[in-house]
Amino acid sequence: MENFPNSDPFAAARKRMVAEQLSGFPPGVRAAMTKVPRHKFLPGEKQSYAHVDGAVPIGFGQTISQPYIVALMTEQLDPQPTDRVLEIGTGSGYQAAVLAELVAEVFSIEIIEPLAQRAMDTLRQLGYRNVRVRLGDGFSGWPEAAPFDGVIVTCAPEHVPTPPVKQLKDGGRMLIPVGPPGGQELFVLQKREGQLVKLAVFPVRFVPMTGAVQQGNREAS
Repeated sequence: MENFPNSDPFAAARKRMVAEQLSGFPPGVRAAMTKVPRHKFLPGEKQSYAHVDGAVPIGFGQTISQPYIVALMTEQLDPQPTDRVLEIGTGSGYQAAVLAELVAEVFSIEIIEPLAQRAMDTLRQLGYRNVRVRLGDGFSGWPEAAPFDGVIVTCAPEHVPTPPVKQLKDGGRMLIPVGPPGGQELFVLQKREGQLVKLAVFPVRFVPMTGAVQQGNREAS
């Protein structure tokens, strides 16, 4: 990834965001979130809100997640430098960029075409060559790129979809919010000898997963 210029007008705000909102997180997560220019992943008129302690709309009924949630999900994934990670729900591309600072490869799927294209353009402009973005339904995962060391889901199905679980390596971790709007829980799932160990983290509020999962295809783990 390229080194971002010192003339970045949001550099001070980003450092303050990390210092004030993310002080309890590991150094690697804080360093990644200090480096990645969060404002670049927002529409121009929203960039001044990039570092607020909350989610920000990015259009098409979607949001860029609160910095704390991005940091938490990144930490809980336990990313390693050699990891290959699947992300379901590219959105703005910000979570993918944070992960790209910490892992070898990120494969990200977005179902909304304008968001997928915008994220591709932003990631390319910022020099993230280790992120691949695909337009598609994340319910099916990315089978030809599997297996993955980690899977991170940034939209909420009511049940855990089976295909991405099958694409997770044994010993790998999956972060996923599960449940209907108003009743979602963030789970850490770890695959051990083909079985899933589930740990609830805390209540969250994500946009619902769309596509096959809403069309009666309820195959779940």
